Amino acid sequence: MKFSIFQESRLGARKINQDRVGYCYSRDALLMVVADGMGGHLNGELASQIAVQYLTELFRREARTRLGDPARFLHHGLNDAHEAILDCVRTRNLPEAPRTTCVACVVQDGIATWAHAGDSRLYHVRDGKILSQTRDHSKVQWLVDTGQLREEAASRHPERNKVLNCLGGSRPPQVDLSHSNWLADGDALVLCTDGLWGALTPGMIASVLSKKTLRKRLPALLDLAQARAGRGCDNLSVIAMGWTEQGATLVDTSTRTLELDEFAHETSAAARMRPNDRDESRNGGGPADVAAGLINREGTGASQGYLSDEEIERAIEEIRSAIRRRAPPGAR
Repeated sequence: MKFSIFQESRLGARKINQDRVGYCYSRDALLMVVADGMGGHLNGELASQIAVQYLTELFRREARTRLGDPARFLHHGLNDAHEAILDCVRTRNLPEAPRTTCVACVVQDGIATWAHAGDSRLYHVRDGKILSQTRDHSKVQWLVDTGQLREEAASRHPERNKVLNCLGGSRPPQVDLSHSNWLADGDALVLCTDGLWGALTPGMIASVLSKKTLRKRLPALLDLAQARAGRGCDNLSVIAMGWTEQGATLVDTSTRTLELDEFAHETSAAARMRPNDRDESRNGGGPADVAAGLINREGTGASQGYLSDEEIERAIEEIRSAIRRRAPPGAR
């Protein structure tokens, strides 16, 4: 399995970054996750942290070295992440449940499968064209679907930020699953929050991604979105994966070969977090869990209003406990 991967999260014009992004991969499977904590609810960044951490921890437990059923993993993973958020509310006796949108994708055997709840999006791009994208669970998308609003007017609608479906809400999330999508050499999968796609047209996204290398394309896309959003720029976060067929060479990747039972792990959290990009090229077929990268925020300092390291670590341990409680008998 060979791919390059890039991720970055920017604060935009907000005081707090409630976006979280992360990825994990084994020698046979890759998981990418983007979550956007909902600013209208208390501790939105906690909900997005739980969603990303829960799914990456679950992947690390179940992908040995591949997932038995990626679609089932995603469906149950997002629903269980929703329950983990509610568990955290009960454990901490929070006055309100934090909420988050979430989009996640698994790549295995050259096939991409994705799932989402809310308006964080995935784009499948090939040869400068968008083959498919997720459909937002939002008030504006509902108005478009029912013929009450023209699509070109959606970005200017006053209720464009109203999300109808999420993790952590009072009702179980509606998790939309994709079909199996075969990847071709040069394809890109882009997972992003509405801070990125909301300032751009699909044509702009496809056009930028059709040029240069992945490492150079994504910062340009973020720069463009940030410039167009101006003073109202939301947090904007993205993970993008460039696929190459077995045996092909990607100029901007490095190759890491994992030995049997070897496991590499990379996480960043709370005050230690900074924007990060990596290019990874994967070969072979080995162990269970491998690498995880989490983008939490830009900058440091408690004055920015983020959860402290201690709070994040406590939340992570609670998530791991929730995974163990929900594991089937005999599972690790």
